[in-house]
Amino acid sequence: MEGQRIRPAVASDVPAVKTVTDAAYRPYVARIGVVPQPMEADHAADVAAGKVFVTDGPGEGVAGLVVVEARPDHLSLDSIAVHPDAHGGGVGRRLLRFVDAHARALGLPEVRLYTNAMMWENQEIYPKYGYDVVERRVDGPYDRVHYRKRLL
Repeated sequence: MEGQRIRPAVASDVPAVKTVTDAAYRPYVARIGVVPQPMEADHAADVAAGKVFVTDGPGEGVAGLVVVEARPDHLSLDSIAVHPDAHGGGVGRRLLRFVDAHARALGLPEVRLYTNAMMWENQEIYPKYGYDVVERRVDGPYDRVHYRKRLL
């Protein structure tokens, strides 16, 4: 798995982007009581806008993906999703490294993201990759913990 490349998603990837996103976030629906925002995203529009990057699995199909958006002062990591069948294979780690490299290539000094407060696994993972908690804020039905990682 470690050698798999990360590439911009193309239109033919949209069904796989939806499948992987839904599979990654579905376990959280019952826990947080609402559908996680990435499951409701317009994946076709995100792919068309160049926001989605995927990595293929060992067979056919997408193992993981990130949705990012360049802002004037940071790269926003809107979603990271790894298919449950690919857990433990380093896909998430490679995607997070890619996000850092992508932000640097764009000349952006930091990456920002947020996760639902009920997704406690993420709150253990992100600090291990250099992310610091900025704040916790309720946005509509979502209780979110906001993070940033300074790169420069």
